[in-house]
Amino acid sequence: MLFSEHILSFFRRLEFPLTLPKGIEVMHPFRDAATMEVCKKFYGRYYADNDKRHMIVGINPGRFGGGVTGIPFTDPIRLKQQCGIDNPWPAKQELSSVFMYEMMNACGGVAAFYKKIYITSISPLGFTKDNKNLNYYDDKKLQEDIRPFVIQCFEQQFKFGIHRDVAFCLGDGKNFQYLSKLNKEIKLFDTIVPLSHPRFIMQYRLKKKQEYIDYYLQQFRQHGA
Repeated sequence: MLFSEHILSFFRRLEFPLTLPKGIEVMHPFRDAATMEVCKKFYGRYYADNDKRHMIVGINPGRFGGGVTGIPFTDPIRLKQQCGIDNPWPAKQELSSVFMYEMMNACGGVAAFYKKIYITSISPLGFTKDNKNLNYYDDKKLQEDIRPFVIQCFEQQFKFGIHRDVAFCLGDGKNFQYLSKLNKEIKLFDTIVPLSHPRFIMQYRLKKKQEYIDYYLQQFRQHGA
């Protein structure tokens, strides 16, 4: 199977097996026909090969990026303008997506970046509470409960063709702490490199955005990604 076929098969079979804490809902974009059609086009364009890739691990999809398009850190605007893929959604901007695609362009462009990198999340499915984004670590019970699901998703994605010498963690705080703890317990990767989360950069360090882009690229080069 091609890398793209592995990804799409994973999405089609993806189910959240747990009872969520009261008030929390799961966001499952891959149940939407339009999302899956866009994913077919995107992954068919950038992952239709058998090349191995390094993994970037985010938190969980948000309502205006991957939670809509099915593609991590890719809002409808970047999907159209940067990836050349038409889509049916309103042209809403998501800050993390803006940073990520500027960073990809600095890496040599979208195609060159995706040739080497596969982006996923601790949870490939998102969560909401009171119609607002919820990060898995913002609810202690949710964080504890999703552990088997997280491990299962990693195991399935490793079969795509993932380098396990190093992974890059988006979020150098709670997300990095969670992934590092899990890694000590079950050895997912040899090394995990923390990177400041794109949303944090865009909201609180915008004037230093280029410095963060340069740092991302430096870490990729240093670790052979």
